[in-house]
Amino acid sequence: VQLQASGGGLVQAGGSLRLSCAASGFNYDDYVIAWFRQAPGKEREGVSCISSSDGSTYYADSVKGRFTISSDNAKNTVYLQMNSLKPEDTAVYYCAADQDQEGVVRAIKLPFQWGGLDYWGKGTQVTVSS
Repeated sequence: VQLQASGGGLVQAGGSLRLSCAASGFNYDDYVIAWFRQAPGKEREGVSCISSSDGSTYYADSVKGRFTISSDNAKNTVYLQMNSLKPEDTAVYYCAADQDQEGVVRAIKLPFQWGGLDYWGKGTQVTVSS
């Protein structure tokens, strides 16, 4: 199983980045793919998720209206389009996968719930300068 996150970088406040999460080694269509992020010295927090089967999405309040998650099922890849970036968006961004959609949404909504998700990838650094 592999989740490969990419697309991070350095951007000025107000700019945009698109992250990608390429999945392999499991039945992609059965899973919910999520993005989490962790800033230095802070707890990991949920950002967004998408169901590969029906395309339903969920966003944390902190990114709603600025970030858009999408899935290309032909490529087993999830994208996170991040617009109007703020310095507080600076973090390492991780993608994760799990079959339990309610569990993934709960992990995004609530702190300290992310540890039980099935699969995790290595992160990609996003730095937003002011």
